[in-house]
Amino acid sequence: MLTLGQGAPRWRPGLPPAGPVHHEIFAPADEAGGAAFALALALDSLRAQAPGEEARRGVFLAERPLLWVQDAASIRKAGRPYAPGLPPAWRNRVIHVAVKDAADALFALEEGMRCRDLACVIGEICGNPRALDLTASRRLGLAAERHGVPLFLVRHDAARDISSARMRWQVRSAASPLPRWNAAAPRAGPGVGSWHAELFRARTHPPGEWTLHDDGQTLIAERPVAHATAPDHGAMAGAAGA
Repeated sequence: MLTLGQGAPRWRPGLPPAGPVHHEIFAPADEAGGAAFALALALDSLRAQAPGEEARRGVFLAERPLLWVQDAASIRKAGRPYAPGLPPAWRNRVIHVAVKDAADALFALEEGMRCRDLACVIGEICGNPRALDLTASRRLGLAAERHGVPLFLVRHDAARDISSARMRWQVRSAASPLPRWNAAAPRAGPGVGSWHAELFRARTHPPGEWTLHDDGQTLIAERPVAHATAPDHGAMAGAAGA
């Protein structure tokens, strides 16, 4: 079991990661929200590490490609990455790898993290395959730390199992925020991507729950109403400064 020291900081958007991190994201496949949340986390992490002006203009994205690996079951249940929905700087710089099963996906993920020219690696694996055991999880985490490339691994329709991932999330889709200037106005199209996210295990942060949404420039966090006794000023300040 992972333990935390006294006074460990709570996670918030815009918080620079303590080195390359292996994230694991559990999400329902039929919502297709797990991969979108992984992408939002990746963007938030990269923005936090980039110089201010470069982060605002997305220059840091254009310089490095993204590796995206899916097993066949994930493609069948959740679909492939949709290029027009990606950040503009990445629309022509995604290296998409489709593989047969989890064993092939793990091999591609580990090999991808050996390439330091990648901005990050996103993986999608369905269920709880035997190949993704504790040893495989440790190999992924060590590769991320050794080569400096963060991994965001989406676990579609999976039960929580043993893992060495540094940050583990349970995610489901949430309602998009109402229009900023007129909450009663009907939306002209889909709202911004929003998620209910529970960080249930982390090595450097206590557990927590947030409603998160990405407005296209930053990731914004709010505490769920059922859990919030006061505004999460730390999270909002972090989002504003991202």
